[in-house]
Amino acid sequence: METYYDTKNISEYINNHREEFQKKLLSEAVNVASNIESILKEGNIDLLKNAQKLVLYVVESRSNELITFAKEEGIAWAKYSLTLAFKLEWVHAIRRALWYFIKLYDSINENVKFVDDFFELEKKVNDGIDEFLNSFFISYSQYKDELILSQRKLVEHLSVPIIPVSQAVAVLPLIGTFDSYRMDIIEEKVLTDIAKLRILTLIIDLSGISDMDEINISRFQKVLIGITLMGAKSVITGLRPELVRKMVHLGIDLTSFTETKATLQQTLNSYFS
Repeated sequence: METYYDTKNISEYINNHREEFQKKLLSEAVNVASNIESILKEGNIDLLKNAQKLVLYVVESRSNELITFAKEEGIAWAKYSLTLAFKLEWVHAIRRALWYFIKLYDSINENVKFVDDFFELEKKVNDGIDEFLNSFFISYSQYKDELILSQRKLVEHLSVPIIPVSQAVAVLPLIGTFDSYRMDIIEEKVLTDIAKLRILTLIIDLSGISDMDEINISRFQKVLIGITLMGAKSVITGLRPELVRKMVHLGIDLTSFTETKATLQQTLNSYFS
């Protein structure tokens, strides 16, 4: 049976009244309307054009294209750090403008309204908008999380500086706290740079480390073993009393595969005197 709400006709109606739709949309999203040009300039995002695209995908139930579009939008807004409050206001304005034009479309039809068709359309429109928002925010969050992770990795690499002091000797000064992620960076950086820089002796200064938990002490021990397996020698300097006490209580003996010195200065003097 032919239904009253032909979604193709609705999308064509909105397309044919594009300017009126955009005018209504801008009146529904006052804050965004005043920032349309800046959003276009900052992120190369044409909000009005994209609103038409979203409406088309929603009304015609083009779910796959809707989700792909939402993910692209999420990445774009995250990449250029555009305000999420604007996005929420804009999408809800699109929802209201869309229902306004469905009502206009309805008013020009003289036939009796089909209640079942209306509720089917209501579900289609609102589910489509909600699906867009859900996919948008997932995409936005994933992009931000990956960006934060890459920035953290960069910062952690910078916090593990291996400094060559001669052709075969390098110093690694460590400060701050240890966690499993940082130990991953230390292990990766130490073993990679020993091979790349052809380091024969790596002096690791721990004077900036006040504490280390049992798991990371064990992992640090394995890093020292890895240095030995790479054919290099490790020298530990600046061990603090509290850290030494913890190692003793845990029964950890580093002296079997590394050398220990009181201070970094003492160690450098012994190599360059």
